[in-house]
Amino acid sequence: MNPKPLFSHRKFWAHRFGPAPFLPMSPAEMDALGWDSCDIILVNGDAYVDHPSFGAALIGRVLEAQGFRVGMIAQPDWSGPDPFRVLGRPNLFFGVTAGNMDSMVNRYTADRRIRRDDAYSPGAEAGKRPDRAAIVYAQRCREAYGDVPIVLGGIEASLRRVAHFDYWSDKVRRSILLDSKADLLLWGSAERAVVDLAHRLAANEPIAAITDLRGSAFARPFGPDPENAVRIPAFEAVANDPVAYAEASRLVHLETNPANARVLLQRHGDRDVVVNPPPVPLTTPELDAVFELPYARAPHPAYGDAALPAWEMIRFSVAIVRGCFGGCSFCSIAAHEGRTVQSRSPDSVLREIGHVQARTKGFTGVISDLGGPTANMWRMRCGDGRANAVCRRPSCVHPTICVKLVTDLGPLIDLYRKARTLPGIKKILIASGLRYDLALGSKAYIEELAAHHVGGYLKVAPEHSEPGPLALMMKPPIELFEKFETLFQAFGRKAGKEQYLIPYFIAAHPGTTDEDMLALALWLKRRGQRVDQVQTFLPSPMAPATTMYHSGLNPLRPVRADLERLFVAKGLRQRRLHKAFLRYHDAENWPMLRDALKRMGRADLIGPSKRHLVPSWQPAGTGSLKQPR
Repeated sequence: MNPKPLFSHRKFWAHRFGPAPFLPMSPAEMDALGWDSCDIILVNGDAYVDHPSFGAALIGRVLEAQGFRVGMIAQPDWSGPDPFRVLGRPNLFFGVTAGNMDSMVNRYTADRRIRRDDAYSPGAEAGKRPDRAAIVYAQRCREAYGDVPIVLGGIEASLRRVAHFDYWSDKVRRSILLDSKADLLLWGSAERAVVDLAHRLAANEPIAAITDLRGSAFARPFGPDPENAVRIPAFEAVANDPVAYAEASRLVHLETNPANARVLLQRHGDRDVVVNPPPVPLTTPELDAVFELPYARAPHPAYGDAALPAWEMIRFSVAIVRGCFGGCSFCSIAAHEGRTVQSRSPDSVLREIGHVQARTKGFTGVISDLGGPTANMWRMRCGDGRANAVCRRPSCVHPTICVKLVTDLGPLIDLYRKARTLPGIKKILIASGLRYDLALGSKAYIEELAAHHVGGYLKVAPEHSEPGPLALMMKPPIELFEKFETLFQAFGRKAGKEQYLIPYFIAAHPGTTDEDMLALALWLKRRGQRVDQVQTFLPSPMAPATTMYHSGLNPLRPVRADLERLFVAKGLRQRRLHKAFLRYHDAENWPMLRDALKRMGRADLIGPSKRHLVPSWQPAGTGSLKQPR
C-alpha cells in the first residue's frame, strides 16, 4: 500500500492553459479559455457548484490540477444524445455521476412518494434528473459518441457496484456496471484512481486493459478466480434466495479495510463483475491539497440568482474530515467514503476559513460548521498498525470503543480554539452530527462545545432507546446519550447559555417491533420531548440494514438458513405506525395509535392524564375520527 503520491504525476501538456474560473459548460466558455476540445467531460446529475463539497467539482479540479482540460455537463436533458454533444467529443473519457445523492433517494421519499423539491437543482426544482441517472446518462453518452470510454463514479455507482436490493422496484438488480454498459466503475473517494486512469488513457493505454486500479470495478468473461480473490454468491443466486443475498452482503462488508481487503468476484450470467480492493486513503498533505485547489466556491454563473439549497447549506462551512469508522448499519458512508478517517491539517482548515471570509458573498463572520460525516472523528485513527493490517471489524466503536483506537480530542479542542479566535470570526458552529460515545471521553471537549460552538441547538443521533434495535443499528446504548445530555446541559448552564440537543430517531428500522416503538414513545413522553426530526428507514443500496430489510437476516453475523428471522416493518401502514409512535403528540396520529394500543393490550395508555400516551378524545378537524373534544 505505497501508492504514487496524488500530485506527483508529470502534468499533461494542457496544463499550460492554467486553471479555469469555472469548468466550462458551453462552447463559448471553451473558446474563452482557448480550448479546441475537452480531454474529459463530467456528466453530473447536480447543478454545477464549484466547491469541494460537491463531488463532480472536486474530481474536475483534481483532474485539472493534473493538466487535463475538464468540461462539465450538468443536469442535461436526457431525452436524447444531443445535449451530451454540447462540448464536443472528449479526448479521453466521459465521467458520469448521478450527483451527491443516489438519484432514487433524491427523488423519492421513504414512502416512495415523489419529492416536491431537489436541493441540488436551481430554484430547488424537482425533476431535473432521471431515475437511475447514472444508467441513463451513460446510455446517452454512448449514443452521443460510441467510441469514447465511459467511467461511472459517485455514490450511486459506489452503492450499486455489485448486485443489490433496490427498494423502489422491490427486487435485486444487477451491478450498475452491467446495466449502464460503462467501461469502468470507480467507487469510493476516487481521486487516486481517476488520476491514474486519466494519465494511462492519455498514454494510449486501452481502457479494457486497465484492470488493476484500486477502487475500481469492471466486467470480464466468467473465468478462473485470481489468487486470493473472494467469490460472493452470484447475481442469479442472490436475486432468488434471501439467504444468499445476506451472505453476499456479509462478505462485501468484510472486505472494506484497505489494509487487507481482497478482490471480490460476482458472477452475472456468463460474466464476472470484478471489484478491486478499496482505494488507499489520502494522506493529510494530499487531502489538504485537494481541498485547496482553485475552486470558485460558488455556483456556476449560468444559474444567475436562482437559489441552490444544497449550496446555501454549506457555503459558510468547512469540511475537516472524510470517512467514518462508526459502521452504523443503515448508513452509506462506509460503503462510499470508507471506514478510514482522513483528516486535514489545522493550517489547511484555518486557511479555508480565511477563504470563506474573503471570497464568499454574504459572510457575516459565522462559520456554520467544521465537520464532515462525523464532526468529532478528526485525527482519530487506529494506533496499532499490525492490528489494523488484519482487522475486519465493521465498526471501531461498536459494541464498544476499540482499545486500539486513538480517541484524543485535545487536538480538536485546539483547532476549535484557534478557529474561533481568528480575526473577523464571530462564531464557529458545529452542525455535523457527532458521536457522543466518543465525546464522553473528554469533558473538556463537551465543555468547549457547549460554551462556544452551539447556536442554541446541537444535532445528535441516538436513533432509538431500546437495546434490540440499537444493536442492529450498531449504535451505542441510550444511557450514553443520557449521560452526554447531562454533561452538555451542565456545561451550557455554566457558560450562561440555554441550549438543547436535537435528537434524531429512525422509525421502522429492521428488527424494530411495535413494542420497541411504543417503548421509545414512552421514553420520549417521560422526558416531555416532542421530536420533529424523524425519518422512516429508507433501504439504500448495499447498507447492512437494507439486507436485514430484504432478507430478514442479520448480515453482521455469520449467515445460516436456520437463523431466526428479524421482524421487519414493510407495509405502508406498519411503517406509518412506527413513525406515528415517534410523533405521539400529533393529534393526526392519535386514531392510529389508539387502535394499535388496543391491539397490543395497552389500552391503559389511552386517557386524559400525563401518564397516558394519547387521549381518548379527538380535536375537531384532526385524525380519522374528527370528533370534537
